[in-house]
Amino acid sequence: MASSSRLALSLRRIRCSPGTLQRTSRIRPAAQVRWTGSTAATSEPHQPDENGGVKGGPAPTKAIKFTSDSYPELKRDSKFAQITKEHVNFFREVLSLQSAVIDGVSSDAVDDIEPFNSDWMRKYRGHSKLVLKPGSTEEVSKILKYCNDNMLAVVPQGGNTGLVGGSVPVFDEIVINLQRMNNIRSFDEVSGIFVADAGVILGVADNFLAEKNHIFPLDLGAKGSCQIGGNVATNAGGLRLLRYGSLHGNVLGIEAVLPDGTVVDDLSKLRKNNTGYDIKQLFIGGEGTIGIITGISILCPQRSPAINVAYFGLESYEKCQEAFREAKNQLSEILSAFELMDGRSQKLVNKATGKKMPLGGEYPFYCLIETSGSNTDHDSEKLQNFLEHVMETSVVSDGVLAQDQTQIQELWACREGIPECLGHWGGVYKYDLSLPISSMYDLVNDVRDRLTEAGLVGNDESYSVVDVVGYGHMGDANLHLNVPTRRYDKEVEKQLEPFVYEWVNRKNGSISAEHGLGIAKKPFIGYSRSETMIKLMKQIKDMYDPVSFVYP
Repeated sequence: MASSSRLALSLRRIRCSPGTLQRTSRIRPAAQVRWTGSTAATSEPHQPDENGGVKGGPAPTKAIKFTSDSYPELKRDSKFAQITKEHVNFFREVLSLQSAVIDGVSSDAVDDIEPFNSDWMRKYRGHSKLVLKPGSTEEVSKILKYCNDNMLAVVPQGGNTGLVGGSVPVFDEIVINLQRMNNIRSFDEVSGIFVADAGVILGVADNFLAEKNHIFPLDLGAKGSCQIGGNVATNAGGLRLLRYGSLHGNVLGIEAVLPDGTVVDDLSKLRKNNTGYDIKQLFIGGEGTIGIITGISILCPQRSPAINVAYFGLESYEKCQEAFREAKNQLSEILSAFELMDGRSQKLVNKATGKKMPLGGEYPFYCLIETSGSNTDHDSEKLQNFLEHVMETSVVSDGVLAQDQTQIQELWACREGIPECLGHWGGVYKYDLSLPISSMYDLVNDVRDRLTEAGLVGNDESYSVVDVVGYGHMGDANLHLNVPTRRYDKEVEKQLEPFVYEWVNRKNGSISAEHGLGIAKKPFIGYSRSETMIKLMKQIKDMYDPVSFVYP
């Protein structure tokens, strides 16, 4: 049986980087540091290059295949009008700022429009010839009313960092980009209620709140580009969900514009308002399909002054579950993240980067735990008790604690670096899934067995698949199933789909835990939603947007 000195020995031995880890002769908590928001777990993959890999720079937008060619079953609805110069002139009158209209109808503006036509993943590309950048809710209202009256299709766009193609056009829809709507309207330091335009960058909002000793209840790898309106529209998850919950609970009110131009003025600052239907919930996770969010009111918690990060090696997935259960039991209110990584993913990170991993030995599974609280002594005592327990009961085989902010970043890099490193060999098939925790990793094993039996997994160039790995937010039961490949192969795709979706369906899981549906997963919604639920969603869509001119 492991003893408390076992962890002390591991702390003496392990180095995150040469010379950074202090030697110690006893179990000790991590150094108490101020959280700067500079690190976070993320499910963002690396931007692919022109060949579909990640070894070169991002593929130029003109090299991306048009979505209409990739998905020939998608047809432009003839009821929608073609954009004319007269339409453009109207928009110029509404948006007096010249740079607020990128006009490819009256002149050649292909190069200027391309970044708005293609998605961040370089997978989807539309044919839009017009980009509008409104600066106010009133301008959004005028634009949508005119488009509705003239049967012009539109697609809302925020920071365009989505992963399922939902923020870019398929055909010639007008792109309504909210980047100019970037004002922070108010912040109440007593209640912690933050009100801002939808186009405010997530990182900007979090930095603003940091100066007020508060934190935005959402953290993503794309926070330097993504916009808070888009975050709400996609109900983004991310690192802080375990601690602060989803945006369905944190968003207090929204301001939005319906397809006919009606302004939904529900920018409430109240935590309690039990007067009828909570309409704002339809817009949270609605992906902009029933209206465009232009402002949000959100409850932001106090920023924690004491942060601890630990990285553990475990012998089985069952041990991971035991560790999570004990973490919830013993760390309780200070537990802010519990991330799962299998040993295979960590090996691939090591192969791709050449960096030494935190633990000396190799283990089938690894977990990263973060705690954040307000009382250093209280947190240290709770963490000390937790560490002693999981070591003495052999739940955890080995572990290391960060001693300063640098080490916190280095330990998080073991988790954050996975998506990028997996693309080192060529491409990656990625699935973002919600599953019961007890069977979450079974899918990874089943997919690996399936591809191996098909003769697709191997160690040399003759095999398409490098490996099958799993990692993700165990605290949220969110698995990222990734299949790194040397090349994209139709045979691999045939083995993966619909097998993965059918497997998830049998477990009553979700085929999209964080990323939404967009173009990529819209055809597969039936694996996660019943016919009744799909019918109800269509009825809501038809009620707010009867002509379906807000894509999709």
